[in-house]
Amino acid sequence: MDALTGMLPIPPATALAIGGTAIALAVAISFWFLRSYTSGESNRLPRVPEVPGVPVLGNLLQLKEKKPYMTFTRWAETYGPIYSIRTGATSMVVVSSNEIAKEAFVTRFESISTRNLSKALKILTDDKTMVAMSDYNDYHKTVKRHILTAMLGPNAQKKHRIQRDIMMENLSNRLHAFVKTSTEQEEVDLREIFQSELFGLAMRQTMGKDVESIYVEDLKITMKRDEIFQVLVVDPMMGAIDVDWRDFFPYLKWVPNKKFENTIQQMYIRREAVMKALIKQHKERIASGEKLNSYIDYLLSEAQSLTDRQLLMSVWEPIIESSDTTMVTTEWAIYELAKNPHIQDRLYRDIQSVCGSDIIKEEHLSQLPFITAIFHETLRRHSPVPIIPLRYVHEDTVLGGYHVPAGTELAINIYGCNMEKSVWENPEEWNPERFMKENETIDFQKTMAFGGGKRVCAGSLQAMLISCVGIGRMVQEFKWELKNKAQEEVNTIGLTTQMLRPLRAIIKPRN
Repeated sequence: MDALTGMLPIPPATALAIGGTAIALAVAISFWFLRSYTSGESNRLPRVPEVPGVPVLGNLLQLKEKKPYMTFTRWAETYGPIYSIRTGATSMVVVSSNEIAKEAFVTRFESISTRNLSKALKILTDDKTMVAMSDYNDYHKTVKRHILTAMLGPNAQKKHRIQRDIMMENLSNRLHAFVKTSTEQEEVDLREIFQSELFGLAMRQTMGKDVESIYVEDLKITMKRDEIFQVLVVDPMMGAIDVDWRDFFPYLKWVPNKKFENTIQQMYIRREAVMKALIKQHKERIASGEKLNSYIDYLLSEAQSLTDRQLLMSVWEPIIESSDTTMVTTEWAIYELAKNPHIQDRLYRDIQSVCGSDIIKEEHLSQLPFITAIFHETLRRHSPVPIIPLRYVHEDTVLGGYHVPAGTELAINIYGCNMEKSVWENPEEWNPERFMKENETIDFQKTMAFGGGKRVCAGSLQAMLISCVGIGRMVQEFKWELKNKAQEEVNTIGLTTQMLRPLRAIIKPRN
């Protein structure tokens, strides 16, 4: 017994354990206090301004148009760069400010790193089994690492350079063939040609070969190339925005909505059947000894932990993503150049001064800042993805000085950010010169067209290379003119925006 205290002595090991527990308890209490203080500080902040709505429906009736990003931008002029709306039973915070969007992407990322998908997206993404729509978790990090390593990262882009060169040669050949067989004032449908070549590139990169037709065993039919494109790209993009009214009223999810469910389920079944047929065909090539430089080869050898469904989705994702947004940006850029012949002429002169009689290649881009400026200004003025797929606030956070409670959905209105008058002078004007300031490098994320922070789009480098070289080569080889001034209307297709009607222009070969 301890002579001073009259207590039994405590063994060293026990003392150490008690001391460690005390320290741990003190740390826990401190952490709890800090969290409570932070939460309390958040709760003491003002709530996000609200757009008035009606009982039960909230603001749904005000969002009937197919271009909600424009409605969001108009509301920002009245309610400020951050405000809240109600879509049925759900509260949504809308951000139309560059500064606050970057705060959401980076500073507050840990609070809003998850997705709360619609019923349609949940089905079409196989419950978040793709990089773009998954929560930020170990699966997201693993699959994103795979796609950057084997397909979209800088080293992978060097490996796939030959495929992009083939695409550009095919694009040029098809445009020249059109000129030879067309009448003097006949217009070319750029979308049809460019989108077809993008799909071919996506197939070569992911599967090793383009496809003309394939027998789909699960459906007992042979599909031609345009049907495959419809099933793998067009239908899912349309289905992504298909509205199930139960998404707005989760407490009524028990009510059947058979027409919606059957439509989306058929899209899922047909896509799965085609992808299984493509993967089976590829495995048969491997078994026969044929070697191809493709993403699926990498996944089959280096990502064996993936389930069959995860493999299918990992192969499908770059096909749909490579075939859409890059086309939208390039089509808008050529439209603007055809509408602004003086800018088109300047670009042509720049290309001639750098390339001379040589065909423009990717290595020329560093010497052609104007073409990069055209690319970024087109992303700004015609945002291909005007609203980033919704984030979900899973713990109380702060945005723009306002308290945002857990359970809120977050919509980053990229279109609104790129129309912000305090950031962009005359934002309605398409003006590449705004990206040509002396002694100022282009901020690749300034338009936030590819998102930002840890969830920045993995395909941004490839999109820039394809679009910039494609724009450059089309202007280098042809003069583009609009027969009739096209309307600047956009049609929302899936998660992207594109011209209401495909760009049709008169092209004249340059000497």
